Amino acid sequence: MKRLLVVYNPRSSRYADVKIGVLDKVRDLAGYMIGKYEVEQTDVDKNAVKFAKVLKNGDMVLAAGGDATAVIAVNAIMQSEKDVTLAVLPYGNFNDLARTLKTRDFEDIFNKKTQEKKYYPLEIIVDGKFIRYATCYVTMGMTAEAVKLYDEAKMRKVLKKKTGRYIGSYTHLIGWYFKNRHKKQFIPEFKLNGVLQHRKTSDYAAVNGRSMARVMKGGEDYLKPKEFRSETDRLTNFWRLFKLMAKSVLVRIPGSETKGDTLEFVEPGRVEMQAEGESLVFKDAKKIEIRKAEKCLKVIQNS
Repeated sequence: MKRLLVVYNPRSSRYADVKIGVLDKVRDLAGYMIGKYEVEQTDVDKNAVKFAKVLKNGDMVLAAGGDATAVIAVNAIMQSEKDVTLAVLPYGNFNDLARTLKTRDFEDIFNKKTQEKKYYPLEIIVDGKFIRYATCYVTMGMTAEAVKLYDEAKMRKVLKKKTGRYIGSYTHLIGWYFKNRHKKQFIPEFKLNGVLQHRKTSDYAAVNGRSMARVMKGGEDYLKPKEFRSETDRLTNFWRLFKLMAKSVLVRIPGSETKGDTLEFVEPGRVEMQAEGESLVFKDAKKIEIRKAEKCLKVIQNS
């Protein structure tokens, strides 16, 4: 009998919805042996390592939560090197991976319209050391630093609201932007694939999925085994940020196709990074590589 393992966070603001929409329903699911993995109060990477140890060939993993829960499942599966299929349901704030896979509720996972696809995630390498897999996007600089606002008590309170939570969160971000945009250099001076970037460059982004932070449109690079899109910009300039956001929301996130990016810093420095909203900080980074993983991830996608 095939195993179905549900990954969820019992401390999340939407755990009650997960219980009703997923945990209660799997009890009546025929043809599967059901298992559960509760996300622990450590970090993404430690959870992924622990969950990877219980995976077996032929398993199906259902991540029911936000992008952080999905990232744990993705990294566990990829690191386990087992033949495992992933499905994702959106019970978080932005749910970019679920948006990419078009899976909205429990019935979407098991209906006749679903297809199994090969998903090629991004791989993050810092100073020659593997750090993490990312499915939809990776950013460095000001946008990565802004993500830490979502861990603050004030923002968490806003996000728990049933209505107006997205408007409230973006309003908080806008306030932070105007207060902090000229206070520091957000990313150390660097060369991108051998080309020295403008010293005022504030951000780098690699985009692989259909959306970024819910409102910005991506593409279908996740289906490509080699390519993705990346962009650098000076987003401390309000008009450059406005132009980028307008194009990203109405058309697509700008950027150039690449088969892998190498950021080499002129001087080792502190780099703020985030992948799917999960922050990472590197104090003396010399070189960061973003590339496609050689191994694909088997996913359930709704048509």
